[in-house]
Order: sequence, then structure tokens, then C-alpha cells
Amino acid sequence: MAGKKENYSVLMSVYEKEKPDFLHQSMQSIYNQTIPTNDFVLICDGPLTEGLENVIKKMQKKFGKRLRVVRLEKNVGLGNALKVGIEECRNELIARMDSDDVSEKDRIEKQLKKIDKTGVDVIGSNIAEYDENMVNITGRRVVPTEHENILKMMKTRNGMNHVTVVYKKSKVLDSGNYLDMPGFEDYYLWVRMMVNGCSFYNIQEDLVKVRCGDGMIGRRGGNNYIKNTKRFERTVYEMGFISYIQYLEIVVGRFFVSAMPNKIRSIVYKKALRK
Repeated sequence: MAGKKENYSVLMSVYEKEKPDFLHQSMQSIYNQTIPTNDFVLICDGPLTEGLENVIKKMQKKFGKRLRVVRLEKNVGLGNALKVGIEECRNELIARMDSDDVSEKDRIEKQLKKIDKTGVDVIGSNIAEYDENMVNITGRRVVPTEHENILKMMKTRNGMNHVTVVYKKSKVLDSGNYLDMPGFEDYYLWVRMMVNGCSFYNIQEDLVKVRCGDGMIGRRGGNNYIKNTKRFERTVYEMGFISYIQYLEIVVGRFFVSAMPNKIRSIVYKKALRK
């Protein structure tokens, strides 16, 4: 690969509750990529803390003009923030990155090579899940490799790890971009892209280290999660992506998991949904 084919944007969103050290580690992992980005778009989703602002200032010195900071006046949520970010990115290929995870240094290089070889529209990978301090591995989320198997998994569970994806801007925009679907912003985008004929692929490596503490498990419980689940599943059912039976099975199953105490829910995720 050479020349313009190596150009890609990085899209990250950060908000006030993120920890400065985590943001620094995440941005540093992008800075360390074997193929550097020429366009890093950082969406500040509302006002940030002084600590986060200090990290951004430090990283601006490292990245120079390659880092573009886009500030939103108020917090609008991940989906709406990423929608703005997609439109801001200057390259056709965009790599997603969360503000508290760490990419392996050759992550983007491997993904760009695979896109160049296969021509797929969205490419991701497996993830290694760690505790909050990135010391102990707590699990792995393994997703299917080929499009057909990803599509099959999408009927009941998200077949992509959002924090790992590289996608084509034109395909995202053609499918309606990110939309407001709390808790399911990426899943909803994948479904619409698949309905729109886009192709997917996952590299069978852990290319991103993800922090999965108690907060992640906590977000999978409560009335809001059930409400958001019903809204999402009802939407994809009405699109014809899943059957009514699948809709009922998913909503009922997630209701029972959501109703569990956090400790029990954590065990279920580790035993049934992780490796």
C-alpha cells in the first residue's frame, strides 16, 4: 500500500465523565500506529473538565494540524456526536476509536491491508477485555469473520465490535449515518448498512484492548436499558430485518438479564457471551 491508499481519518468522541489518563492512553495508541493518520477528528461532546482539556492540549502538540478538535456546545450523546464526526472526516476510510480503549500499534495497518485486498465496506476485529486499569484480562469478545456469518449473528446480537471498525465514509452516509438510538447507535447503523448491501469482515485478532469494568455491566441493566432495547428491536423488526418471533425472544431474554443483580449479570456475560 502506498500513497493516498494509506490516508485514513480517526473518529473519536469524548465527554466530561471520561478520565484524562484513559484519554491520553487512547490517543497515544493512535499516535503510535505503524501507519499514521493524517486526519484525527476529536468530537468534544459538550464542555470538558480541565484535566481532559490538558490532555487535548498535550496531544495537539504531538499531532499538530492532523488533530482537529470539534466542540459541541452541549452533550448530545454518542450517536449524535459521531454523526457530526463522520461528516467532518476528510478521508473515505475512517477508523473508530473510543476515548478509553487502546489500539494495538499495527491495528490500522492490518485493517487497511485487508480492505485493500477484499474491498469490504466495514472491517473490525475481536477485542480483549480488561479491568479498568488495563492489567488483568477479563474476557474476549469474538465475532464472526465472514459477512454471511456476521449477518446471521446480527439477527440476535451485534456482530461487530464498534471500537475496532474501519469503514467507508460514503457507505455510512448512504445508509443514513449514525442516528439517535441510545445504547444501540452502532448496531442500528450496521443493520441499515447491511440492508443497503454493504459488506462486512472481522479479522480474527484482538486488535483493541477494551476497558470493561462494572460500569459496562451496569449499563446492561435497569428500565432505561429495557426501554432502549425494545425501541431498537422494534425498529429493526419493522424494517424486516428480524421476525416477530425473534423480536419477542430477544426482548424477553434481555429483560431477564437486565433484571439480574450486577454480579449475576456479570457472570452471565462472562460465561455465555464471552470467551
